[in-house]
Amino acid sequence: MLIDRSADTGSPPDQRLQDDYTAAADEYHVPRNVLMGVSYLQSRWDSHPGTPSVVGGFGPMHLVDTHVAPAPEAPHDPARPSAAAAGPPARPDAGTPDKPAAQSADLQRAAILTGLPAAQLRTEDAANVRGGAALLAATQRQLGKPLSANPADWWEAVAKFPGTTDKVSAEIYANDVFDVIRRGAQRTTDAGQHVTLTASPGVRPHAPAAQGGPRPKNVECPPELSCSWLGAPYVRIDDDAYGNHDLADRPKDQRIDYIVIHDTEAPLASMLLTIQDPEEASWHYSVRSSDGHVTQHIRTKDAAWHSGSQFVNARSIGVEHEGFLRHPDAWYTEQMYRSSARLVRYLAKKYQVPMDRQHIFGHDNVPAPTEDSIPDMHDDPGPFWDWRHYFDLLGAPLRATAGPDSDVVMILPDYGKHKPRFTGCAKPGVRCAPHGSSAVRLRSEPSDDAPLIQDPGRRPDGEDSTEDVNDLGSRVSAGQTFAVAGRSGDWTAIWFQGHKAWFRNPKAQPTAVGARGRVVTPKEGVKEISVFGRALPEKDAYPEGVDEQPEAPLPYSLRAGQRYVTQSRVLGSYIDRSSFGDSPAPVVKGQEAYYEIQFDHRLAYVRASDVDVVDPPAAAGPGHPATTAGH
Repeated sequence: MLIDRSADTGSPPDQRLQDDYTAAADEYHVPRNVLMGVSYLQSRWDSHPGTPSVVGGFGPMHLVDTHVAPAPEAPHDPARPSAAAAGPPARPDAGTPDKPAAQSADLQRAAILTGLPAAQLRTEDAANVRGGAALLAATQRQLGKPLSANPADWWEAVAKFPGTTDKVSAEIYANDVFDVIRRGAQRTTDAGQHVTLTASPGVRPHAPAAQGGPRPKNVECPPELSCSWLGAPYVRIDDDAYGNHDLADRPKDQRIDYIVIHDTEAPLASMLLTIQDPEEASWHYSVRSSDGHVTQHIRTKDAAWHSGSQFVNARSIGVEHEGFLRHPDAWYTEQMYRSSARLVRYLAKKYQVPMDRQHIFGHDNVPAPTEDSIPDMHDDPGPFWDWRHYFDLLGAPLRATAGPDSDVVMILPDYGKHKPRFTGCAKPGVRCAPHGSSAVRLRSEPSDDAPLIQDPGRRPDGEDSTEDVNDLGSRVSAGQTFAVAGRSGDWTAIWFQGHKAWFRNPKAQPTAVGARGRVVTPKEGVKEISVFGRALPEKDAYPEGVDEQPEAPLPYSLRAGQRYVTQSRVLGSYIDRSSFGDSPAPVVKGQEAYYEIQFDHRLAYVRASDVDVVDPPAAAGPGHPATTAGH
């Protein structure tokens, strides 16, 4: 029987996990900061009670039990090959693109070492932490090393904990653990436990991350990542069609402005079949859930078919993450977040992509190119993707840049504490278990009883927005910035899709912070202007033989007095992808400028000639006087 040591200490109930780390570290003679650092990399100290990860990992130490079924899957998408077609989910052993590496954080072995039932290690945090400490101590002894109080002596044992056979991945993991130890960390877990790892500035990694061996020539990855290549086909299907991506010469012929974050909504094995099918969609990179392994499929100079918008595809890199947005605890792992952030940081630096939420965004933020395409746009990676944590890992933290009464706000809830109601995770209409979220819900008035904001484009049949986890119509997300339209008590209104949209924003637990930002508003005397899902060239820019594309404004408008934040000015462009060829199609480049704006949960574009650009007074700091300029 496991003894609840926290009860003996008199600690508050929300600090019991902190005491569990102390007790387990003392029992197995493992430095507490090493144990806590490993646990942070395994789970960020979260319990995910009763929910195994994609490889059957449990608890704060993510101990893997191969005797249990893998993580749950969402209902199958008939547009994609089935997981069954790809074979059963791969068990860890080799570290290939579709097979994660073997796990040494073995729950059954931990049960033997601790003398506790395996079921207890799966369900009780204290037992799970003891199991992790026992495994670390056993590995240290196997290495012939003492159970030292010096964290630096444990570097090799830490590198072996995740079980990867890839030297680069193992050293990255260990260095990440020691970076957490050096910097310290503090957070409230999914179980409401307050955990603090005090910084140890003197602790350093035992060795630098190894450089990988020879890579396939097509792989474009930072040297510290373990990456592989599985190419997507560029082939003619018939006289009128080809797949599954476009040849280009980026950034020479077209700037790369965006990096789009997706989740697969399918197991990776299935997606690796999809990427090799010329009649399916494509993307540039896949990131595996279990260990963050990266597989590249298309050169970044070429354009993948990943976003639902040819305009965005031509200007972006698509990164898929193995997972289901309705089951984040099973799939959105810390190692996946960290590998993805390393990759995206490398790509952003290489192509000078600004690290903000108007340039690094989700598939759910991609603007629909035309009105009729709005209902078909995707909603991944969803409300449970932790944008705040992700941007911390990118080295571009989302934070307040102006006072709380600024005329511009950044949506920024405390992910762990902010748990809006959602339905549909398990069954349609059934409430999801409370869960931290990046999403903030919007209402038509400053009241919890007010109707949700409606999206006539997403629901042209007039149906109301819902709280379903896949329904984007009435919510915004962490890092997105909006112009303030009003305040009332604990409520803040923003301009959203042509209307005032209200969200609860109490001072005690704010869901938005003050931000600097330039905004656009219709020119004086103009009642309303059109909003577009893409920035096309003017008529005179199209050469002979290339058909002019219709403007196709979206079913929304930007009215006089309304303001929307812009972080980018672009020139219209279009690429005719109608035929198969051995060289890239020419880019039609216009001279008419557009501003990209945060219009609702998705981005949009307005003509620069239709708007004035304003630096709101409340957002202007020292040396940045408020200005208004026509463009």
